[in-house]
Amino acid sequence: MSGLKKAYHANCWGPLGGSAVGVTSITQLTYRTFADMERAIRDIGAAGYAGIELFDGNLLDYETKREDLSRALADAGLQLVAVYSGANFVFNDILEEELLRIERAADAAASFGALHLVVGGGAKRAGGQQPDDIARLGAALEKVVRIGQDHDLRTHYHPHLSTIVEGPESVRRIFAETAIDFCPDTAHLAAAGGDVAAMIREHRERISYVHLKGWQASPFAFTPLDEGTLDIAAVVTALKEIGYGGWITTELDAWPDPADGARRSLAFLDQLGI
Repeated sequence: MSGLKKAYHANCWGPLGGSAVGVTSITQLTYRTFADMERAIRDIGAAGYAGIELFDGNLLDYETKREDLSRALADAGLQLVAVYSGANFVFNDILEEELLRIERAADAAASFGALHLVVGGGAKRAGGQQPDDIARLGAALEKVVRIGQDHDLRTHYHPHLSTIVEGPESVRRIFAETAIDFCPDTAHLAAAGGDVAAMIREHRERISYVHLKGWQASPFAFTPLDEGTLDIAAVVTALKEIGYGGWITTELDAWPDPADGARRSLAFLDQLGI
């Protein structure tokens, strides 16, 4: 695994949220970090990473100013590797609107040469999960796969806390319903009770993109890779065992000094020989 390309997500340079107009217009309900993305790009490049992942909302901010993002990436020596989006996916009345938004993000990502489209989601209903919600989610993800194919992007599902796919059993269930690839987020899987290394071995055929994130069980927190409860070294060993050869993107939802968090995680990966 030595020499693998490593990227960093720009999500912790400011508060995380979504576009408020999405409350009344589903097509506008994107993720975003409320921060200066060009500062994040500079910091990530200076830390020594080769690539970057952006939320769909932050990427779509550059639809009418492509030159600014292209210049910022080039100056930092970074490749746009992936865009992250998501949706409820289980409500039929709004699904097409959600997919239009994801397609818009995929189109923007492809125009900047990205390789991956990552989505999370699968809403937890107020009244409890319905028996066919996993099947509904799987059918929606098949449509996301087709969006990715139309834009020459590899598509990935990212299990996430607060959705109907969190731990090992629900991960197995969703991958029985769809051909989408698996983007393991180490912290979310561990916090949901998963043995992350075992899940990587189990789903090895599905993994072509990885999110590494540190996690501290008590008090609950996401951390740089060099601290916390989660054994990142064991995860790396599992990736080596399956012969993983793709991009690894480290992320950290919030940190007092985001540039410092990025540097620390990269130094830890270097110590592990990747």
